[in-house]
Parts: sequence; structure tokens; C-alpha cells
Amino acid sequence: MPDTLFVDEDHPRASTTAPPMRLAVGGDHAGFLLKGPLIELARSWGHTVQDFGTHGTAPVDFPDIAHAVCVAVREGRAERGILVCGTGVGAGIAANKHPGIRAATCHDVYSAHQCVEHDSVNVLCIGAQIVGHKLAGDVLRAYLEARFVPDEHFVRRLAKLADLERREAEQWVTGHTTQRP
Repeated sequence: MPDTLFVDEDHPRASTTAPPMRLAVGGDHAGFLLKGPLIELARSWGHTVQDFGTHGTAPVDFPDIAHAVCVAVREGRAERGILVCGTGVGAGIAANKHPGIRAATCHDVYSAHQCVEHDSVNVLCIGAQIVGHKLAGDVLRAYLEARFVPDEHFVRRLAKLADLERREAEQWVTGHTTQRP
């Protein structure tokens, strides 16, 4: 696998139209070889990146890395997060355990922009063992360029997700069942 992402400078999507953002990026040992090139690409587009590790191929536990990235997003130190593990699935599960985090595992360009536009996803999860470097770069670009579309039905659904998250957390803490609509 190459150490960098190859971008065809003549291709119309060689740069990004996304305004610069603060990004929190992390990955486990299975995602390490893809994480660095994605960080380089994001920085080349003008984004500020905080790298939460891992910084090598020694085994680490992805929930720890996901937690650090999600806390940075939730606390506003980063506008969006990116997690890279072997499949993207474990990172997505860990990320979605955090209140206020809406994570999606995306291995195609359509899902990467649609998850932000319709669901206001704030953490992208990518599987380094699933996608190659070129596609990962395209997925990252689509995710970063996308903006939430505040149509009434998307806003309503987000409110329902937030309410569901709150009610389920309350039930978990108190041990009481909350009424469902």
C-alpha cells in the first residue's frame, strides 16, 4: 500500500470545496496505515487536524481511541471526527455509545455525503481493510464537503434521535422504563 494518497491534480475533485474545519482523527493498529495519509490529505485541504493516535502498528483497543475523538467532537474542540479501524464497524459502535455523536461507517462516496446531509453525522468511520487509499480519500472529501440539509423531515428525525438517546440514557441510569410515543 502506498504511504500517501494519490490525487490526480487535473481531476475536478483534486481539491475540496469544504471550508476549513477542526478535525479529530484517530485509528487503531488496523487503521494506522490509512490514518496518516487521510490526515495529510485533510491538512492539504486546509483543515486543522488533531491526531488522537494510535501512532504505530502495535495493538491498541479501538474504544479508547474512539472515546478520545468523540469527546473532542462533543466538547466542540473539533467540528467533525474521523475514525479508521480494520472495518470501520467497531469504531462506529464505540462512537455511537457517546451522547451527541452520530457516527456512520462509510465505504462509498454517496453514503459519506448523504449521512451528513440527512442525518447530521459528525463522526465518519472507515475500514482500512475494506477500502483502498484512493476511495478513502474520495469518501473523506464527500464527508467533509457535505452539509446538513435542514429540511423539516430531517430536523424532525434528528429531534427524535436526540429524544430517544435522552430517554434511553435516563432508563439506563434510573432503571425505569420510559413511556414510548
